[in-house]
Amino acid sequence: QVQLVESGGGLVQAGGSLRLSCAVSGRTWTNYAMGWFRQAPGKEREFVAVIGGSGGWAYSADSVKGRFTISRDNAKNMVYLQMNSLKPEDTAVYYCAALIDGDYVRGTYDYWGQGTQVTVSS
Repeated sequence: QVQLVESGGGLVQAGGSLRLSCAVSGRTWTNYAMGWFRQAPGKEREFVAVIGGSGGWAYSADSVKGRFTISRDNAKNMVYLQMNSLKPEDTAVYYCAALIDGDYVRGTYDYWGQGTQVTVSS
């Protein structure tokens, strides 16, 4: 069992930065790839980024590439999403998720957090 709790969301002006955090509990969580997804009102959930269990690889969606960076600190049981140069279209609820194996972009993740709201004003 893996539990995920996101934090760090808030209101920021366009061009600003936020760092989202995901606190993870579970004995074998380092076996999981960790992803960030987002969902804006009236839209489908969208893949943002994923990082491997050891942190040795990562992949981001084209829409955030060069602006967002995913990282993990396995010693602290934390996953982060550093978001820079934020745009109004980044406004969404952001979710942290864990996947043991499968399609990291379109697959069914095994565990999800409750989400944290990010609002970017123009």
